[in-house]
Amino acid sequence: MPDSTLPQIPPQELAERLDRGESLQVLDVRAPDKVERGHVTIGSELAFHAHPSSQILALPDVSALHLDPARPIAVICGHGNSSKKATAFLRERGLEAYSVIGGMAAWESVYVARPLSATPSLSHVVQLDRVGKGALSYVLVSDGDAVVVDPGRHVERYDALLAELRATPAAVVDTHIHADYISGARAAAARWQVPYFLHPDDAVSPYDQRSGTLTFQPLGDGDTIAFGRATLRAAHVPGHTLGSVALLADDGLALTGDFLFVQSVGRPDLAGKSESWARLLWRSLERVRQTWPGELLILPAHYAAEGERRADRAVAARFDVITATNAAAAIQDERVFLQWIADRQTSFPDAYRTIKEANLGLVQISDADAEVLESGPNQCAIA
Repeated sequence: MPDSTLPQIPPQELAERLDRGESLQVLDVRAPDKVERGHVTIGSELAFHAHPSSQILALPDVSALHLDPARPIAVICGHGNSSKKATAFLRERGLEAYSVIGGMAAWESVYVARPLSATPSLSHVVQLDRVGKGALSYVLVSDGDAVVVDPGRHVERYDALLAELRATPAAVVDTHIHADYISGARAAAARWQVPYFLHPDDAVSPYDQRSGTLTFQPLGDGDTIAFGRATLRAAHVPGHTLGSVALLADDGLALTGDFLFVQSVGRPDLAGKSESWARLLWRSLERVRQTWPGELLILPAHYAAEGERRADRAVAARFDVITATNAAAAIQDERVFLQWIADRQTSFPDAYRTIKEANLGLVQISDADAEVLESGPNQCAIA
């Protein structure tokens, strides 16, 4: 079947259909080691299958693949090439198969926008879910002015959303220097000619104390960012990084970055200082447990599993629910907490140091390099 007539599906469409709960199958035809490092997981009705392309093409029939002939099949590979051959193979045998355009490389640049409830001062609160990374960023709008928090490097996605919301960017914030993806914050701030906010403790490499080549507006504990009728207040919550901050709005929302997730907390070991940073993380948790109201809605920068979603598919939870059900946040004794972290120490990708240094402006990387460095889901939570 010629490529020009081969049925294909854009990754954005696939993500949105899976997110709506459509009953779809995904067939990943990459090598097993690549599938293990990260694959499509979104959607309550997803049926995921993995079989290397070379094995599929050698099959006498498709029964060994255990595919449901009544359900559409999205075939995905690394960059959208091998999937075409597998799709043609399946189509010739009567299955409704579609090749995913651009493969997993394109999948990891897909963002699904989820509007959340407005607040007294925010007319729009939008959570952008980068489904291939499990990374969450936010666009907050008040009286037509917008603040963008923890954006990925695909700045055009935010341009499009801002245009849709008829909002003008006023500021960009990184809640911390990210290790799992290249931040788009500096590029967005330069494009939009707006301030870039960051806690000064994160403007220095945690590996060798080199100062980053960053132009930023310092954002410390208690500092505020005013836009439209809204004000964001920063709370310094070190532990995942030295400069981690949470952003509170209307005493009703808290954008917690990688400090606090729905089902875990940010790992304190990404700079090789797990013991001392775990103590900082404990103190940060103690502080917010004593000062944050239970009804505060927690909006994290990452998730690790579909179970962290609400019924509306957003990743969010009330603070009192998190402190009762999140295994780490529920611990009331420091020694128990530190041991809980120590017992869950795992390795993390070597790329994380390079990504962090790139986000500090200490190394320059191309888009092609970024694609390789960012591949796979985030590993920022304590598993």
